[in-house]
Amino acid sequence: MTHGLRHSELILGGQRSGKSRRAELLARAWLDASSTHRAVLIATGQAWDDEMRERIARHQSDRALRVPGMATVEEPLALAQAIAQHSAPDTLVVVDCLTLWLTNLLMPMEYEQNRPLALVEYTQTALLLGAIEGSPGPLVLVGNEIGLGVIPLGAEVRAFVDALGRLNQEVAQRCQRVTLMAAGLPLTLKDTP
Repeated sequence: MTHGLRHSELILGGQRSGKSRRAELLARAWLDASSTHRAVLIATGQAWDDEMRERIARHQSDRALRVPGMATVEEPLALAQAIAQHSAPDTLVVVDCLTLWLTNLLMPMEYEQNRPLALVEYTQTALLLGAIEGSPGPLVLVGNEIGLGVIPLGAEVRAFVDALGRLNQEVAQRCQRVTLMAAGLPLTLKDTP
């Protein structure tokens, strides 16, 4: 683990870059540091199809082996409320992941016609940022960095990439540490003691 645990850390990277593994290592170190420490993972993914169900099951079994003492809470939408509910000075909260949470907000399976998605994004993001700032215990947030490739062709996908980029910037401003994962290796982008 690089540089120990900070009060808040945002871990960004591409798919299979080692983001979740780093969050698990931080949680394991937190739990090992004291018998009074607790760790809670807030999972934002939803099982939309068979592949996603298999992916979630694989993550759950892998996590149970790597961090056996970490509890899991599934919360696809009310993330700020879940952070506020579970955060405590003796409890590390891991959010995995911000990208799926934003997907759930902006691209819901049950799409409501004429739903003001920009307003939903703004309101929920503001609540999330407040929860990050008000978290009494350590907080690790995992998200994807997807803006490094080509510009997407569809307007909806471009809007999502823009929204995720804004979210990542806002969260990064509020976190003490920001780590970019590539090939399983952490690159520290920001580290404020």
